[in-house]
Amino acid sequence: MTHPKTMHAVQLLGHGGIDQLAYRTDVPTPQPGVGEVLIRVAAAGVNNTDINTRIGWYSKSVEADTNAGGADGFETLNDDDANWSGTPLTFPRIQGADVCGHIVAVGERIDAARIGERVLVRNMLRSYVDYRPYECWTMGSECDGGFAQFSVAPGRETHAVSCDWSDAELASIPCAYSTAENMLHRAGVGAERVLISGASGGVGSAAVQLAKRRGATVIALASAAKLDEVRAIGADQVIDGNADLLAELGEGSVDVVIDLVAGDQWPSFMDVLRLGGRYAVAGAIAGPLSQIDVRTLYLKDLTLFGCTFQEDEVFENLISYIKAGEIRPLVAKTYPPADITRAQEDFLAKAHTGKLVLIPEPVHA
Repeated sequence: MTHPKTMHAVQLLGHGGIDQLAYRTDVPTPQPGVGEVLIRVAAAGVNNTDINTRIGWYSKSVEADTNAGGADGFETLNDDDANWSGTPLTFPRIQGADVCGHIVAVGERIDAARIGERVLVRNMLRSYVDYRPYECWTMGSECDGGFAQFSVAPGRETHAVSCDWSDAELASIPCAYSTAENMLHRAGVGAERVLISGASGGVGSAAVQLAKRRGATVIALASAAKLDEVRAIGADQVIDGNADLLAELGEGSVDVVIDLVAGDQWPSFMDVLRLGGRYAVAGAIAGPLSQIDVRTLYLKDLTLFGCTFQEDEVFENLISYIKAGEIRPLVAKTYPPADITRAQEDFLAKAHTGKLVLIPEPVHA
């Protein structure tokens, strides 16, 4: 099968504002290397990490929340540490951590019988770092991702999926759901009381569903306008994200906190945890700097989990949940890649519940 020599893609030209995103129709189509597959992308989810990577929010020189630089970037930035892995990004970069599509070609050491498979790519790739513990590459960060008509990925981290979901639904899974499942996995969540912050977003809404799957009683924090929508996806109790948590829930009232927000409210998460409670974090959309009273931490015997690296079983579990029909993502809106600016503006506005997804243009050989 032949493929076009060039493709449509969104390129990130450098750290900065939305103007650093360029939609092009003449980007060379990638070719699969040894152990890799070529995927015709059918859909690619939009995630907070796309914006954080674009604006360089991961740099320790940034102390503000994502929205503070989401549209225009930050005036001062250290490019050297503005990334996931500790290695500076190279540009141009095709972003997009979520890749759903069909295998159309394979590299050496990959069975050609895989051509035609409908697949999801594990977004936290271990192949390129020889499966070393706590190291990974992220699709769309250390290597090109899904905001294009074609993408390459390691064959052993590209999973065949058979289900009746739409492409947009499948593309909602990799980044958001693996992040949520990893937090629940690391914290060992079971049939207990779980507080989830940022519950209307992609990761938060995934965490609600995945925690319910584990038998948890879910208390969800979201903006007042979205409380009914969050309740509809399974939350047992919904609370305005700006509420006084101690007044609403009481001291020592929850077993686990799944946090994606951080910011000024962070100390209250420690207060509402019970003795021996657990806290897992994988985001800080309200700001990366928070205060901690260390006495609360040790006098209550709390355990804190920072969650980025994912064990292999996390993504494998998600694939099994999909096939068993145990979860179903919520897609808020879809866009063509040419509308990446509008998609990211809508993401920053946070008026949606669930996932925003790009649907690439059809490929003409």
